[in-house]
Amino acid sequence: MTIDMSQFYQVFFDEAYELLAEKEKLLLALDVSDPDSEDLNAIFRAAHSIKGGAATFGFNDITEVTHMLESLLDRIRKGEMALTPEHVDTFLVSKDVLTMLMEGHQHGSSVDQPAVDSVCQRLKALSLGTVAEDAPIVAATAVAKPVAEAVADANGAFQFRIELPEVSQKDVDALAAELGLLGVIQQEVLADQRVVFKLTTGESEDDIVAICSFVLDPDDLKITCSGAQAAVQESDPGYEIFEQELAAPAVAEAPKTVEPVVSLPAAEVKNQGRRASDKESSGPESSSIRVSVEKVDQLINLVGELVITQAMIEQRIAALDPLHHERLMNSAGQLARNTRDLQEAVMSIRMMPMDYVFSRFPRMVRDLAGKLGKKVEFITRGAATELDKGLIERIVDPLTHLVRNSVDHGVEMPEKRRAAGKPETGKLTLSAAHHGGNIVIEVSDDGGGLNRERILDKARQQGLVVSDSMSDGEVWLLIFAPGFSTAEFVTDVSGRGVGMDVVKRNIAAMGGAVEIRSVTGSGTTIAISLPLTLAILDGMSVKVGEEVYILPLGYVIESLQPAAADIKEIAGQGRVVKVREEYLPLIPLYQIFAIEPRHPEPSKGILVILESEGKKAALLVDSLVGQQQVVVKNLESNFRKVAGISGATILGDGGVSLILDVSALLRSSRQLHAEPVFF
Repeated sequence: MTIDMSQFYQVFFDEAYELLAEKEKLLLALDVSDPDSEDLNAIFRAAHSIKGGAATFGFNDITEVTHMLESLLDRIRKGEMALTPEHVDTFLVSKDVLTMLMEGHQHGSSVDQPAVDSVCQRLKALSLGTVAEDAPIVAATAVAKPVAEAVADANGAFQFRIELPEVSQKDVDALAAELGLLGVIQQEVLADQRVVFKLTTGESEDDIVAICSFVLDPDDLKITCSGAQAAVQESDPGYEIFEQELAAPAVAEAPKTVEPVVSLPAAEVKNQGRRASDKESSGPESSSIRVSVEKVDQLINLVGELVITQAMIEQRIAALDPLHHERLMNSAGQLARNTRDLQEAVMSIRMMPMDYVFSRFPRMVRDLAGKLGKKVEFITRGAATELDKGLIERIVDPLTHLVRNSVDHGVEMPEKRRAAGKPETGKLTLSAAHHGGNIVIEVSDDGGGLNRERILDKARQQGLVVSDSMSDGEVWLLIFAPGFSTAEFVTDVSGRGVGMDVVKRNIAAMGGAVEIRSVTGSGTTIAISLPLTLAILDGMSVKVGEEVYILPLGYVIESLQPAAADIKEIAGQGRVVKVREEYLPLIPLYQIFAIEPRHPEPSKGILVILESEGKKAALLVDSLVGQQQVVVKNLESNFRKVAGISGATILGDGGVSLILDVSALLRSSRQLHAEPVFF
């Protein structure tokens, strides 16, 4: 039976990207003067695994690069060559090239072939111990031989005899093509018409089994090692020892150790007959499965419907006599508890550690600091803190902008830090922690801090309304104004404040808030507070007329019934309400949505005090219904986008309730004194 290999491509790409990310993380943490052998072995294994997977699927360009990368790493980890900064730089560039090649195969994106040729030339030169500076860009075929030749030229240590069962000629041809990627292959036919391959290769028996398993049952294979060099047992941790009795005496050349390959798709396709070959792959990989996001979202939606149905049942039962329906009510209570536990368990599936985001910044900080001539120590804390996958993907761009700004304009140049009595190396810290139902992500540097006077001067130049009596917190928020920047020179990196309005807008769209703390000469901290997920939220139900709306609880400070004397009319500002010596703009919700209220007078209604983006306002409603957890439904995909509304939910009685966009409500409050605003 022939199996379509393309169905496993995505598994290869997913795991290869993970291996490249891990490789980059280890490279950035290496002490060049005294590298840890475990880290070197792990980097080597990553390259080796990608090479094995690429060879399996016929991605020869990836195989060529990883083969040269693996050869150089092998010499370094065995102590034949000392690790240098040039090695680390080249390994990092090779990671970028491999990523580009994989994207080319996966998405059909363009490949910068001169860049591929250049990194191959540099890897080859470094492996030979020659100077690779200003190495000319040559054709890929001149840099890297086809993988079969490369393996054969590398003093392939073993000759394997692979005896096949009865299979079709099509399967024989497919196996010959795949095994040919591992080395030099010969073919002969036995008297019973079965085929035998003779393969000279530096790879392991597990590599051979992994490839053959895509076409036939590995138990039907008969593989023997028919002679060549003797194997040397590998003592590096994390590797299996390859032991084989050899029929022929060893030749007098340096022996080559055979390493087992970590076959990338093994854990995913073992039900198709492929055998996982590395002991490490039986660890965490065997206890997890890959599931598409679409399936997870479908499961979450179904559980959301279950929660709504449970709420409906609970509301119906609430009208019954508890004395006559005690058992039914107990069962309903148990159902409510189980539903809540199920909901939390399903929601946890979408949660991902912040390390998914944090891991991309060490390389960026390293490269950017080198470009600017700065010394920056990058520190992460709370990388295991979890956040909803949808929010993690959307927070990457804002965090990237903030980190770049901290390196470019936060951390000072080494000479300036010395003059200020600071260490030459600045510190940039990225942290994440749970605070109640939110996650708080902070970007902190120990640089020069924000300059209050420069910000105020720049704000005046741009026509912003400012005063010297503003608090520091209010002054720092000015950097979020569109186009605001205090940078003296325009660079191709960033300027603290340039694009910050976009950062703030994106975070607000996720239901988050931004806070800035800065001390001149000591540094700046920008804190982002986000809900853990946008799929479910804790809300306060409020009623206006006959309509029920949901207010996200994170924006609610308190609720109160004001006295008539606390309501004031201010010319040009509309109505305001006095709350503990502070005047807040009054937002009549009935006026926003053109609803007939029960209590148009604020003194007879309820005021809900809201806070968003550092601004407060009082929302006038008729009454409070209660607090509840609601399942958020996307209004735009089910109806259309409605300004002032962030989503909808289904209540226990089956009715639809709209979830208010508090940020939009507070922005609209400035217009209410002029005329009613209908969204």
